[in-house]
Amino acid sequence: MIITENLTKYFGQIKAVEKLNLHIVKGEIFGLLGPNGAGKTTTVRMLNTLTLPTSGRAEINGLDVVREATKVKRLIGVAPQELNLDRELTGRENLRLHGLLHQMKGIEERIEYLLKWTGLSERADSLVKTYSGGMQRRLLVARSIMHRPGVLFLDEPTVGLDPQVRRQIWDLIRNLKQQGVTVLLTTHYIEEAELLCHRVGILSHGKLIVLGTPPELKAQIGRFVVESLDDGVTNYRLFEGREEAYRFAQTRGDDVVIRESNLEDVFIKLTGERIER
Repeated sequence: MIITENLTKYFGQIKAVEKLNLHIVKGEIFGLLGPNGAGKTTTVRMLNTLTLPTSGRAEINGLDVVREATKVKRLIGVAPQELNLDRELTGRENLRLHGLLHQMKGIEERIEYLLKWTGLSERADSLVKTYSGGMQRRLLVARSIMHRPGVLFLDEPTVGLDPQVRRQIWDLIRNLKQQGVTVLLTTHYIEEAELLCHRVGILSHGKLIVLGTPPELKAQIGRFVVESLDDGVTNYRLFEGREEAYRFAQTRGDDVVIRESNLEDVFIKLTGERIER
């Protein structure tokens, strides 16, 4: 459904994305994970036709994102990182405007469905500027699928939200999977990537450093972590099995923590850096 071949983007001398190769299949929830500045948003902007690649190519459902940009736009939905709703319109009016721009049929029925789906029916006729951040995020997702796209791009869909609202957005994303929508989401929340994504690609300084399912990636580095404090610095030691980790922990004289590894441990192991939240 989404294919990139050596997709590259420079901004002057700055290399934002370098030779990115992806193959995302229909109905998959695929996550691009990495810290701010890793190239996640630039990748999404190239795929949704807003930014021209410097080199390489990308296609969505067989359509080239540069040469067939107009056709691509009909296939995709986008929920950007910034809240770009029309704040002087109501939630209902924002959805209606999007439907009209896409020359949809059955607009009002679709609006009612999405308002109920996102839990916004009671505030449908309130101005968006009176909405909370979580309500605006939910409306942004609703608007992005108003025209029933086959591919959806979610750029940091839960950034800045409290845990309860974040989980509401996760439920919406899981529901999209059941509808057969292909989703590419960017995030720097480890838990979000592990819970939602079939596969994850980890970006660092514009390069794809590893790709696979969350269990596969964690298995590559070790399934258990022993955290210990050495000279005021937390050290992380990785082990394949719990018993091995436990035996090492018993040799330590200080307090230690034994836990299962996560995708941030994968990132740290491969880059020496930490994903900043």
